[in-house]
Amino acid sequence: MLRGNHTTTVASRRTRQDHLMPSTYRPRTAVVLPGTGSDADFVARAFTEPLARRGVRTLAVDPDPRRVVGSYVDALNTAAAAGEPILVGGVSIGAAVALQWAATHHEHTAGVLAALPAWTGTAEDAPAAASARFTATRLRADGLERVTAEMVASSPPWLGRALAKSWRSQWPHLPAALDEASRYHGPAEDDLERIDVPVGIAAATDDAVHPIEVARTWAALLPHAGLVTVSLDDIGVDPAVLGYASLRGLDSVLRRP
Repeated sequence: MLRGNHTTTVASRRTRQDHLMPSTYRPRTAVVLPGTGSDADFVARAFTEPLARRGVRTLAVDPDPRRVVGSYVDALNTAAAAGEPILVGGVSIGAAVALQWAATHHEHTAGVLAALPAWTGTAEDAPAAASARFTATRLRADGLERVTAEMVASSPPWLGRALAKSWRSQWPHLPAALDEASRYHGPAEDDLERIDVPVGIAAATDDAVHPIEVARTWAALLPHAGLVTVSLDDIGVDPAVLGYASLRGLDSVLRRP
């Protein structure tokens, strides 16, 4: 069941049917990718339980901070090489990488689970990218311990704990990883209109770093997408709300006649 406080479903536009998986198809594996500065532990907590309830095994990817996007693509390609269509997804930049990979690997993709999309197209002044650049600069100037302590003091407890752990695991390459993420070119509006795999989107209505407007843009432009919303408090209580929400969004697409 969905453990969030409210939901919104956006209708899909069935302009093409050729790559849309039938609702009876049940993938056995999902590959999920963390957000900027995060790690496999958080994304596993977000997706493993919801997917396990459907008999799907979750492969949560730890980023290589020296080549974040490359390590994500490697993991997706390795899983796809097994030959069966897989679910792909992630949080923030992980969601964007998963969606763009799916766009060019239709035959390997059963669906996309996109949680907290951060921007459309170039990052420019997107809050998540600006935060990544600022943090990278501070880390180089003041070091891991000081910046981590300040981050923990200014963040919700659940987020501070998660990032303190993942930041340490990616040090000393964390600043480079943050810079790479801040330069990442996500799917542009015209790209979204051409991505015809089914997509379930989870977004928080009160997240300034991952604005709800980005998720609404994705849901409106993707031909087959459903959007379900939660709150940051929901995520703090249990990150699995992101997995349940994105799966519910995907269900809303696959169950339409």
